[in-house]
Amino acid sequence: MEENIFSSIDTLWVLFAAALVFFMQAGFAMVETGFTRAKNAGNIIMKNMIDLSIGTVAFWIVGFGFMFGGANAFIGGFDFFALDYIGGAEGGYHPLAFIIFQTVFCATAATIVSGAMAERTKFSAYLIYSFFISLIVYPVSGHWIWGGGWLSTLGVGFHDFAGSTVVHMVGGISALIGAKFLGPRIGKYEKTKDGKPGKPRAIPGHSITLGALGVFILWFGWFGFNGGSTTALSEDGVMFLASNAFVTTNMAAATGSLATLFLTWIKYKKPDVSMTLNGALAGLVAITAGADVLDPWAAALVGLMAGILIVYGVEFVDKKLKIDDPVGAIGVHGICGAFGTLCVGLFSRDTGLFYGFGLESFGIQLLGVIAVAAWVTVTIGLLFFVMKKTIGIRVSPEHELIGLDISEHGLATGYAGFMMVPDVGTAVSSEISLDEAEKKYAESLEPKPEGVTVIDSSTKKAKMTKVVILAAHNKFEPLKIAMDKLGITGMTVTNVMGCGIQRGGREFYRGVAMESTLLPKIKVEIVVSKIPPKKVIEAAKAALYTGGIGDGKIFVYDVENVVRIRTGEEGYDALQDE
Repeated sequence: MEENIFSSIDTLWVLFAAALVFFMQAGFAMVETGFTRAKNAGNIIMKNMIDLSIGTVAFWIVGFGFMFGGANAFIGGFDFFALDYIGGAEGGYHPLAFIIFQTVFCATAATIVSGAMAERTKFSAYLIYSFFISLIVYPVSGHWIWGGGWLSTLGVGFHDFAGSTVVHMVGGISALIGAKFLGPRIGKYEKTKDGKPGKPRAIPGHSITLGALGVFILWFGWFGFNGGSTTALSEDGVMFLASNAFVTTNMAAATGSLATLFLTWIKYKKPDVSMTLNGALAGLVAITAGADVLDPWAAALVGLMAGILIVYGVEFVDKKLKIDDPVGAIGVHGICGAFGTLCVGLFSRDTGLFYGFGLESFGIQLLGVIAVAAWVTVTIGLLFFVMKKTIGIRVSPEHELIGLDISEHGLATGYAGFMMVPDVGTAVSSEISLDEAEKKYAESLEPKPEGVTVIDSSTKKAKMTKVVILAAHNKFEPLKIAMDKLGITGMTVTNVMGCGIQRGGREFYRGVAMESTLLPKIKVEIVVSKIPPKKVIEAAKAALYTGGIGDGKIFVYDVENVVRIRTGEEGYDALQDE
């Protein structure tokens, strides 16, 4: 190799941008973890880490060569003997810098799917998907646009500066196909009379804090995603493009979040936090295609429209298509990715309709969106179809309900020592089908047992009894409904960790057997006087019983006295409603 042919400034810029995009993987992990339930936190983290690991290997072996090297590409786009980059470098950067820059882009496309398929996907099936998209799906459509393929040479050229289509729409459509093949999480939709999904139920994520942290990390990383796509910084022209990309990226994210904030405030009567976070991401995805050729005013408008579009997009996917996407990945990356790509044909300074250049650019952008969508739909659809018919892509209903952390990874909880949030659900046998699990879930929400009568006692010397119930988190909702039906007017619920005589089962941490595995439980404390303790016990057993290990335990204590602090009442009177 000749010496000093690469600009140190350009190389450093590409490497710095690659590091920023790499850090976005942490952002995706936090968003997906926060927007899903705590019992799946470890599984989400594992999938995001493995996306990067598998994507790196697959993209190096074959993907990069397909995307940039052409038909004669060697491993990783290099001839190992001459150490020459087959595709060539457009700028003055070292080709190895370009390799790592493109590798983290590929990993981003793959990891988008993780959130939409969260909480019910087999880990083994996900590994296969991640390898396949990095090996062939992403590189082929990427070659059409960034590797000198047919879309890049068509007319004025298909313009996707940093990947609204190449990265985000590819990931978003893959997420749509994967979530459709999987089906919704148990309990996500009420069942209609003909057994089809009906009205959606809200299944909140367990940590809005983690979700927000993830969005801020992604927003930060996007400056490398878009600004770094100049792949140079040593000339005035590219310095302007990089600076423009920074400004338009930030502007679109800001207006996207504001649009979503005010729209949800109007629609839902309160500004929705999680949707507003998605609004920022929607603006970021939409501006990615034209961050270099859109003026700041146009970026503000694109972000504004994307912030509105994401609200209706998420509702459309959830309520009309009946596709369960826990984090909104289909709307953010699929819908807004396509929208942002089309906006280039309207707002580009160089080719846009609103700058007097006619419809040619818009037509090419539309053709490119359709072509890439078709390619991804066919290839990813075929992959998921084959996996579903062979190894299966969904965990058993039992494993889904207890959480993928314990069932897929032997991780009792990703939050050992911290409070846990109860999850709605019901335990089922591993032999039960998904439809039967849905039915059992619905039945668990029905008040039971029927016909319980309340004893009317007026004696102030009535016995007071404390009933303490220890049970799994996913049994809390049926237990609460049973207590409401019984007439219990007060209870205290806390999150605890513990195990029974089985010591929580034999689990391993870093290969070492744990002497006792403390599992997350809920402790429900009820003090009764009017209602006999036996009735409380019967109602609790009916709500909690599955016949398997882990149904829980009930403890009964005599209470000597109760004092109501506000009034000074004691004993029986202190337990009565006013």
